[in-house]
Amino acid sequence: MNRNRWVKILGVAGAAGVVATGALIARDERARRAYTPDEVRERLQRRAIAGTGEAPEPDDAGR
Repeated sequence: MNRNRWVKILGVAGAAGVVATGALIARDERARRAYTPDEVRERLQRRAIAGTGEAPEPDDAGR
């Protein structure tokens, strides 16, 4: 194969990689946005409890 052909193959492979990466990022973003703010807060509090072994203090906003 000549050099020009290799450059074209690498270009197509690179473009396919960019498209695949974009699709994965979009899927992860949709999954992340599927949570309500209350669900996110609950998940973060559960992580904090699991990480420290103690309950987080309630915030001043009364939420």
